[in-house]
Amino acid sequence: MAMGTHGSPDADGTPLARRLNYLFATMHPPGAPYTNAHVAEAISGGDEYGGVSLTEQYLSMLRNGKRTNPSPDVLRALAKFFAVPVGYLLGDLSPSQAERVEEEVRFLVAMRDKRVRGIALRSVGLPPEVQDSLAAIISQFRQQMNLPSDPADADGPGGPGGPRDPDDGAPSGRR
Repeated sequence: MAMGTHGSPDADGTPLARRLNYLFATMHPPGAPYTNAHVAEAISGGDEYGGVSLTEQYLSMLRNGKRTNPSPDVLRALAKFFAVPVGYLLGDLSPSQAERVEEEVRFLVAMRDKRVRGIALRSVGLPPEVQDSLAAIISQFRQQMNLPSDPADADGPGGPGGPRDPDDGAPSGRR
């Protein structure tokens, strides 16, 4: 299997490997993706993960598709760490449900940026027609900047090299 520079599988990776790599690529503190060592240590050292013991090497094998059948406890711990339903990692969700999980992940990542949060919060309470006007204005700016109309179509959350505020932290419970 062809491997990328960060140990991620090529397009032929297993569904579990693809989903894990998606979570590693998106659900992390601004500026630095999680490493296998960090995630394994956090899960192995945290009582909230049910006493699961996970090694960096085993996690690497899950991510590159060399291991494809982890125990339910390992899957539950990984799902809890990344704050996704365990069914997402198990592949038990329908394609539309899996897309919904990924949409929620993209939303959470976007909300880490305090400027994006500020724009969203300022629109709360405005009449729907005003919110529609704001959305149209943002779409026009995206078009003028040659960005996809839907940020989900960009290279990752927030688009390629999207702004990140170094003072913003990871979702609670992780770092």
